Parts: sequence; structure tokens; C-alpha cells
Amino acid sequence: MTDSATLAEQTPQPELSAREQRGNIARLTIAQALGGANAVVVYATGAIVGNILAPSMTLATVPVSVFVVGMAACILPSGKIAGRYGRRASFFAGAGAGVLAGLLGALAVVLGSFWLFCLATFFGGAYAAVVLSFRFAAADGVSPALRPRALSFVMGGGVLAGVVGPQLVTHTMYLWPAYMFAATFIAQAAAAALSAVVLFGVNLPKPTVAQLAGGRSLGVIVRQPLFITAVICGAVSYLLMNFLMTAAPLAMQLCGHSQENANLGLQWHVIAMYAPSFFTGRLITRFGATRIVMAGLLLTALSAAVGLNGLDVAHFWLTLVLLGVGWNFGFIGASSMVLECHRPEEKTRVQSLNDFIVFGTMAIGSFASGGVLAAYDWDMVLWVSFVPLVLAVIALGATALRRRSALDRGVAADG
Repeated sequence: MTDSATLAEQTPQPELSAREQRGNIARLTIAQALGGANAVVVYATGAIVGNILAPSMTLATVPVSVFVVGMAACILPSGKIAGRYGRRASFFAGAGAGVLAGLLGALAVVLGSFWLFCLATFFGGAYAAVVLSFRFAAADGVSPALRPRALSFVMGGGVLAGVVGPQLVTHTMYLWPAYMFAATFIAQAAAAALSAVVLFGVNLPKPTVAQLAGGRSLGVIVRQPLFITAVICGAVSYLLMNFLMTAAPLAMQLCGHSQENANLGLQWHVIAMYAPSFFTGRLITRFGATRIVMAGLLLTALSAAVGLNGLDVAHFWLTLVLLGVGWNFGFIGASSMVLECHRPEEKTRVQSLNDFIVFGTMAIGSFASGGVLAAYDWDMVLWVSFVPLVLAVIALGATALRRRSALDRGVAADG
């Protein structure tokens, strides 16, 4: 059996100098902040604008769901671009989609077009798909032992996104009085353009002949138990974060809370999503990815339990904060597990496939979120979230027992 922990070392990967690594991580962290603000704007405004423009309230969260569909649909194409032409090419394509998303969003508000707004959020999702590849790009050219920390640190750039995104919405939503949020989307386009400038200085290893060849077939890779568990845990962590966050702003509005309170709740939610990233990598190195993912799933369960105990602003905010930390541990831990499942020449295909499955699953939850909220209430949204949580905990526990059993027998656990 092949030890998954050594897969990444079987084919040597060129390492960058310490200076190049620091420069890449700094630029990717800044770009993560700017790109993350794009997603925050969509989540903060998507259901509200959707409710204004949509033919019925049941379609209010469709723009946010289309954003997720854009992520899922563009993961594999962006991976193809990165695998053939290098990651920077996919970075610039993503930034272009981000600029287009902002401009189309502003135009949709001015014209009062619901479906044009959905097209805008689709391009926003395409941009977000590329932004999420920054975490894996941070591990390129870095020694295997340091990859979880590099991945985690770049995700920490989302802390700034958690401040910039909601504040951008708050300070721009009334700048064009006749068209609420139009100026917000123009500002979103400007942030995407700025991220392209920052990414211009990123220096990553070029695709090697081995990488272009592709390595093992995906069929072999996806049958690894560790990969299956990583995908399940990553998908559930992201699905539930999106499922609850999509419904929360509209639920707060329906409970009589102000848009400013909803924006502030999302701000602290996004900060909670990314702030732990500055030490999540160290926690993974010390305790292992399995324990960190389990902690994330339990925190997500706790966030739903808090939400079920009240409908005041404090309950919504605490739910969103716990949800953010739970997502961080669950998603980054699962991403770290994915790094153990592939060789360097297989990375873009395997990472893209992982993200495609994660965001494809998340799209289902996003579409369901608005329907459940409209048909029932916020409490039902919270109760439903426990179902995938139980499935993820079972999968993670089974994998942990399997690996422990293999270690006790002195046999290397198959990835």
C-alpha cells in the first residue's frame, strides 16, 4: 500500500527561494483579501437585491445560488488553464471575471433586471473559484512540511475581506440614491482590478513536463479513502457555511433587524472565517488534520444550536461567528488532507476536482436555503443543517479509525 503522506515527495517539486516564497504569500494574501471582498459583497447584498428584483420572494436567494453555480462551473476550466499555462494565467482570467461581475451588477440594478443580476453573480462566482485556488498556489514551491502553514496563512487574507467587504457595502449602498447598491458593485469591480495588479508580481514554478503529462488517472486518485473523506468534510463545511450565511441576512431582515446589523454580522462572520487561519496551519501540524476538521464540524453544530435559542441580533451574530470558525477548521483541515492525496504533477487536476465537488454540493445547499426559509422559517434552516453534519462526522470518524488501525498493525495507510 502507498503511504499518502509520501505521495507529494515521490516526484520532486522545484522549491522557490525563501524570498520568493515570502513575496508570493504576501501577494496572494492581499489578493485573497480583495477577492474575498467580492464574495462578501454578493452574500451581503445578493438576497436583498434579489428580493427587490425577483418576481417572487422564493427566488430572492437565487442570485447567491447562481454565484455558487459560477464557482462550481468554473473550477475545472480554471484548473485546466492553470495546468497548461500556469496559475498566473488563471488568476488574471478570474480577476477579469470579477471586474465584469461588478459592472454587470451595477447595470442590473439600474435596469431593474433580475436575470442580468444573476448573470453578474455567476461571473462573481467564477472569480471566487479562482480566488480559492490561491490557497493551493501558496503551497507551490514550498517544502511539504511547510505547506499547511502557507495554505493557512494565505486564507488569513480573508480577515481583511471581512472588514473591507461589509464596510464597502455600508459606505457605498446609498451613494447613488436612485439605485441602492449600484455604486457598491462598481466599487467591487475596482477591487477586482486592483487584485490583478497585485497578482502580477506572483512568481510560481512553471508547469513541468511531468505536470503536463498529468500523472495517475483521476479514477485511481478518487478511490483513496482519505480523498473521499477530505471531499466529504470540505463539502459539508462549505455547504453549511453557505446554507446558513445565504439565509441569515434575509432572515434578519424578516425578523425586523436593520441592514446595517446584517452587514455587521456578516463582517464578524467573515473575520471569524479567516482570522483563525494565522494559526490553523500550526494546529494541523501539531494535532493532525483529522482532529482539526472534527473540531470544525462540532463548532458548526454549536452555531446551529445557538441560532435555535433565539432570534435577536446577538443570537444571529454569535451563530455567524461560530459558523465562521467552524468553516475555517473544517475547510482548511480538509484542504490540507487533499494535499496528502496527490503527487506534484497531479496537483491542479486533483485540487480542481476537489473544489468542483465541494462547490457543486454547496450549490445544492445554496438553492435549498432560500426555499426552506421562504417555505418554513429560520429555525427549519438550522435544523436541516444537522443532517449533513452527522454524515461528515461518521465519514471522518471511520477514516480516523482506519488509519489508527493501520498504524497499530505497522502498515502504511492507503491514502
